[in-house]
Amino acid sequence: MTDQRTLPIIHAIHDIDYGGRFQIQQLDLEFSNGARRRFERMKPRGFGGVVIAALRDDQTILLTREYAAGLHQYLLGLPTGRIDPGESALQAANRELKEEAGFGARRLTVLRDFSMSPTFFNQLTTLVLAEDLYEERLPGDEPEPLDVVPWRLDALDQLMLREDCSDGRALAALFIVREYLRLRAVP
Repeated sequence: MTDQRTLPIIHAIHDIDYGGRFQIQQLDLEFSNGARRRFERMKPRGFGGVVIAALRDDQTILLTREYAAGLHQYLLGLPTGRIDPGESALQAANRELKEEAGFGARRLTVLRDFSMSPTFFNQLTTLVLAEDLYEERLPGDEPEPLDVVPWRLDALDQLMLREDCSDGRALAALFIVREYLRLRAVP
């Protein structure tokens, strides 16, 4: 089903700097029915991000356990990171995998882009499937080594109920990967 709505007209964009890392854009919008509103979003910056689904074998994915400052707890999830200037999503995925999990991949496949919170962020995260892994570690920006936790794809129902696995990007990515692999296996 295709939505035929007309996008709102942007009459003005106001940049607001709250200092440090947070910059907001206020958008003065007019909708097709004449309603006018001001919406706010994070100011676009950077080159997007990657989330990496690294397969140790056909049924086992590598998770990482990392400190999440927003929730002040350690969470299980997938390796993630920013795309640096001059990098492709595949290059960024392989670099981040080496930094966070200690593995590189000989085969990388972009599965899809998805948004984290489309109401407030305009950047996309690229989901990359990493296969044919080999050991290689690069220094990263994490303050401590991350735990690498192998997890069977047929046990995702158990993972999604764990309190220490609440990253929506990772949960969505894991189910996308499981379905992709199921469809790929069908002759």
